[in-house]
Amino acid sequence: MANVLDLRRRIRSVKNTRQITKAMKMVSAAKLRRAQERALAARPYARMIVSVLESLTRRVELYDETTGNISHPLFITRPEKRVLLIVVSGDKGFAGAFNANILKTAYQFISGNQDKEIDIEAVGRKGRDQFRRRYPTAVYAEKQDEQGRTIQAREPRQGKVELTGDHPGLLTNLDASRVQEMAHSIVSRYVREEIDAAYIVYNEFKSVISQRLVVERLLPLIEVGKQQIAGAVEPTAEEKERAAEAALSAGIQLEAADTTEAEEEAKKFGTANVDYIYEQPAEELFAGLLPQYIFSVLYHSMTESVAAEHAARMTAMDSATNNASEMIDSLTLHMNRVRQAAITKEIIEIVSGAAAL
Repeated sequence: MANVLDLRRRIRSVKNTRQITKAMKMVSAAKLRRAQERALAARPYARMIVSVLESLTRRVELYDETTGNISHPLFITRPEKRVLLIVVSGDKGFAGAFNANILKTAYQFISGNQDKEIDIEAVGRKGRDQFRRRYPTAVYAEKQDEQGRTIQAREPRQGKVELTGDHPGLLTNLDASRVQEMAHSIVSRYVREEIDAAYIVYNEFKSVISQRLVVERLLPLIEVGKQQIAGAVEPTAEEKERAAEAALSAGIQLEAADTTEAEEEAKKFGTANVDYIYEQPAEELFAGLLPQYIFSVLYHSMTESVAAEHAARMTAMDSATNNASEMIDSLTLHMNRVRQAAITKEIIEIVSGAAAL
């Protein structure tokens, strides 16, 4: 049995841990507020791009009149033999099961497509480290093309699943230019038929109690502005309740800000029966905005994933703080019992000695 001194040391240690977890919870709550604001600020841009593209579809022929084929390469559907999977995980731990759930969903997608060649683009250090241990990394070498230019050519595959790239620090400092480069690379690979489809795994975040794990198809495009959900995992009622308790204790709103009015106003641009006059030809605008649309989907998914990570860390640290408080109460009660037992033993010894005299 531990003595009083050992119990006091352990109580002091748990109190120090509780201070750390409480501070981490408040930091995550502050970062969550900023992440929510950034995700909210990105929505009007994405909504307006969708509205402009919907307006342009009435003036652009998606099908070639002579051949009957789709004119834009991003709408061309091919048999999925080579697939690109973008996995958006976290950069740090102490977020409960956040990263584990994302990786589990990615592994389920891979196991369900074992007949295909899968390239993985890891966004987030946790996912990158996990995939590096499990799958080989693609090898590139410099070669000369037919025009004598030096290009990065990919060596033969080492397996059906390979890690083709990672993006360290992208989520820590979400830079739109880096996301745009990534979107341009994905579009180029699809146009060159290096991949037949592109999927993204991320945590869709609307509010603290409204989020889910999503596998969304980026390419090929079927309908602009409509999510192509290939799979989704909803949180349990217990997880929602725990997140709500953590948010309320940190002063975070449970419901997302109402942007319905702004979204409805943006939709009017594409649906209103107005013949808009564009400075450039409609075909050029349509072709130029489609890559921007892919960028907006990528950027939006990353901003939501960052917010979901902070929400998960806030909930995990709130649970750790509550558990530490319960442990302190339990240890204090146990210490008082041990101390009382020692006092009682000493009194009995004194009384017994006096009686013997």
